[in-house]
Amino acid sequence: MKIGIDSFVSVVTDPDTGREIGPQERVAHLLEEVERADQVGLDSYGIGEHHRSEYLDSAPAVLLAAAAARTRDIRLNSAVTVLSASDPVRVFQEFATLDLVSGGRIDLVVGRGSFVESFPLFGLDLDDYDSLFAEKLDLLLRLREQPHVTWSGRHRPALTGQGVYPRPVQDPFPIWVGAGGTPSSFARAGGLGLPLMVAIIGGQPARFKPLVDLYRETGRRAGHDPATLKVGLHCFGFVGDSDQQAADDFYPGWQEMFTTIGRERGFGAPGRAQYDATVAPDGAFLIGSPETVAQKMLRIDSDLGGVDRISLQMTNIRLAHDNLLHGIELLGTEVAPRVRRALDG
Repeated sequence: MKIGIDSFVSVVTDPDTGREIGPQERVAHLLEEVERADQVGLDSYGIGEHHRSEYLDSAPAVLLAAAAARTRDIRLNSAVTVLSASDPVRVFQEFATLDLVSGGRIDLVVGRGSFVESFPLFGLDLDDYDSLFAEKLDLLLRLREQPHVTWSGRHRPALTGQGVYPRPVQDPFPIWVGAGGTPSSFARAGGLGLPLMVAIIGGQPARFKPLVDLYRETGRRAGHDPATLKVGLHCFGFVGDSDQQAADDFYPGWQEMFTTIGRERGFGAPGRAQYDATVAPDGAFLIGSPETVAQKMLRIDSDLGGVDRISLQMTNIRLAHDNLLHGIELLGTEVAPRVRRALDG
């Protein structure tokens, strides 16, 4: 199992001083976080894409390029690229260039996005939510196969054999499909034989087993090698010196963030009881001491029939930078070794 971190590059308010960290300082903190993850031996670091005032990740390829120049071993990925609102040609060019900068350490994770601000921003119709993604994914995969593509669709001007360059270091270039809880998304990824990144942001991870089984069975029926049908998870997580300290440090920012989202989407503000239930052993949040987080990763791996990657969304709008760096260090030096020893038998 590969273990890493995902970040949405949240705007952070220091919990001790109440000072909002400015954008330039926050991006500097992000790059320090990626460097620390590389130094402590984590496998991956992903950066999301949002077009909202509380996040600084609207141009993830730029941030990933800066991270690639400052790291040596860690793989870097999008988490996720909102392909529906992007031009597949430009996405391919940007991430192929990133692959060159990094020396072949890039994964491209594409999805439809759980926020929809990008649709009106780029003049797109929400009624085309699914068809935009399906069509653009088709083009992206064709571009991966060869530089000269003849293609036409509804949502982008046709290609008539123009060359798309540069080409990436990796061949084939890794493209993952990000999914939430929609069965058709799992089936699509399986049918295409693409690795799957599942966002589990609440509830119980074991409840995703039928969807993961659907992905694997669809891939098998389509004739794909089971070894290529990888499953990754994106989950909220944070590692502290104790279970109580980790839970207490992460809660204020999580509660504030989901209160804001709830106000927008029409559901109530979450409370501590809901949070604690999701931090519990069978819940989706991987929050606690190194031993607790490691055991939870192993339980999820067993519940879902094997997991290839777990990426923790550790950034939090009320979490001090030093606390986050310490959490990253614990994840790399304490949690990952425990999980690897257990799985190696």
